[in-house]
Amino acid sequence: MTALFREDSYLKECTATVIAAGPDGVSLDQTVFYPTGGGQPGDSGVLVLADGTQIRVVEARKGAGPDDVLHILEEGSLLPKPGDAIIARIDWDRRYRHMRMHSCLHVLCSLIDGDVTGGQVGDGKGRLDFNLAEAPDKEVLSEALNRVIAEDHMISPRWISDQELASSPDLVRTMSVAPPTGFGSVRLLEIEGVDLQACGGTHVARTAEIGKVVVRKIENKGKQNRRINLAFDEA
Repeated sequence: MTALFREDSYLKECTATVIAAGPDGVSLDQTVFYPTGGGQPGDSGVLVLADGTQIRVVEARKGAGPDDVLHILEEGSLLPKPGDAIIARIDWDRRYRHMRMHSCLHVLCSLIDGDVTGGQVGDGKGRLDFNLAEAPDKEVLSEALNRVIAEDHMISPRWISDQELASSPDLVRTMSVAPPTGFGSVRLLEIEGVDLQACGGTHVARTAEIGKVVVRKIENKGKQNRRINLAFDEA
């Protein structure tokens, strides 16, 4: 399967051919649907058949291979047939909010001197847990985040080999989840002049697209575990 979202997060739809369809989901030869992983929710949307019938996709999940995506249909939906030509179309507004927040969490990483112990991208909100002895000041952190966002840094993916990643372990910020290796290359996400780390998620092209954010609260989740909760500032 060709995972089109890997190179272009802004693709809203694509044509595709059904490879298989069953109770575990629908497999396509290519897709714009991002599958749940790395703390980012899987996309929802529709598969549009040749006659215009729309089949609701409630979630995309990872399949067996590194880029295999299973499109999970709404319960009771008509199954397309292998060989059917369809249009795969994501719920773009939801995806774009995920992209903005995921990029924001990478900016947050650049401002915290601690390993990431967990995290979650949400719809308009997100969180990261850090291995920290003391919590940062909430107001100071909000100000720093918005300053970097407003500087409008370019954001882009690039790839390195498994060997290059092994020689640069600092490119992996998460303690609980390691990027997939053994397939020849690993995807990095670079915020120019700000942050560089392994990531397979979808992101905006520039930090200004994130918009204004606020640190809602910082929680103590253990002896050295601080949870920082963010949200878009809709005020």
